[in-house]
Amino acid sequence: MKPSKTAENIETKSRRDPFEWVRQKAAEAVVQAEQEAAETPRQMFLPGFDIGAFPNHLNRSSLIAPIARGRRKFHRQAAMVTRKDCVLEYTGEQLDEADGDLIMALIAFAQPFSLGAPVPLNRKELLRKIKPGGIGSTQYDWLYKSMKRLREGVLFLEARKPDGSTRYTVGKMESFNVLKELKYDGDSEAYTYTLDPRWVVMFGNREYSLIDWDKRMQIGRGLDMAKTLQRLLATSANPVQRYALDALKAQMEYSGRMRDFRESLARAVRELERLEIIAKSCIEDSAKGKLQLAMWLPASE
Repeated sequence: MKPSKTAENIETKSRRDPFEWVRQKAAEAVVQAEQEAAETPRQMFLPGFDIGAFPNHLNRSSLIAPIARGRRKFHRQAAMVTRKDCVLEYTGEQLDEADGDLIMALIAFAQPFSLGAPVPLNRKELLRKIKPGGIGSTQYDWLYKSMKRLREGVLFLEARKPDGSTRYTVGKMESFNVLKELKYDGDSEAYTYTLDPRWVVMFGNREYSLIDWDKRMQIGRGLDMAKTLQRLLATSANPVQRYALDALKAQMEYSGRMRDFRESLARAVRELERLEIIAKSCIEDSAKGKLQLAMWLPASE
């Protein structure tokens, strides 16, 4: 049998470069390792929480943002806003804070199961966790659309060490969906979903935040920016946290004027103060003369 063009090319390159074969085998090993990681069920135990755990790299990104209602932006392998220690590419509809609540709930509901194993979903029990108030056709319709949106979303995440080298990657060779599998039975109106086993990697080394869910559910309607800030605050134990306004505006996918953004931000921090998620806040100049939001956490008892 005549060798393929690809095999001929590799053989030719190998004659020119004795290390080509080694690099080829190493690349194949990476592909195989990620495929096995994506297919092997793994148990994930997150101590100390009922619902509200989420990876810090995602909380610090624009993957989930307090966007306005209406037509959503569609990202296609887009580089999302992140810190310098992370690269995040996303394909799918922009996710909002309600989608984020759903992801956190699905992670919590999957705790008794190995990630990669099917999880039966009680729709009403789930909605009671994430939707204060009555539950009716509007909420069930939202759940169907959001679950579909999460199933279609595809991520690539690379976490980096301080020296810039790669700590780990998720979704480089084998696509990583927010929901790996989703089944819906129209007759029984029941869902079964599967989370990708590689969620374990993003939660590794305790690199996740625990959100105060009771207070989160008390945040008023139309104040999703407060929810974004709550997730961001949870990524650090620093009693005073400061964030540049231009960086916050980009992370929150806010395309309007800075003046309007500051007004929305003021309403959000007032809500955080009302719920005692923060003690106080102010907008100030940084050491470099740029505007930043400073927030003080309540003193620990």
